[in-house]
Amino acid sequence: MILGFDPGRDKCGLAVIGQEQQLLYHQVVPSPQAIATIKELSQKFPLETIVMGNGTTAKNWQQEISRNIGGSLSIALVDERYSTLEARDRYWQMYPPQGLQRLIPQGMRQPPRPVDDLVAIILVERYLKLEKK
Repeated sequence: MILGFDPGRDKCGLAVIGQEQQLLYHQVVPSPQAIATIKELSQKFPLETIVMGNGTTAKNWQQEISRNIGGSLSIALVDERYSTLEARDRYWQMYPPQGLQRLIPQGMRQPPRPVDDLVAIILVERYLKLEKK
């Protein structure tokens, strides 16, 4: 199983993807709770790899995870460019707009919640595409 991790200064997105590429868990957590949540998820699911975006805070988070979780999980970095924009589109696919929201063009709609967990899903999908090549 793979843990997608979208690290951020204020909040982090987490997603667990199973072997059949099914979504088993996704959530946005405050950054100070991210390591504890990853520990909980690693006890609940047989995680093999953590996939993270390669943004500005990636190296610090990579060190933090290695220090706190241990060396049993491999950490893979993937390109995170445009992942937030893609996650906004994914939000509307997963949660179609209701009522008057449907009248607003999709490009102008803002999801009513952070989409960092959906970014984590997209990062895992990008990783899996690279692995197939």
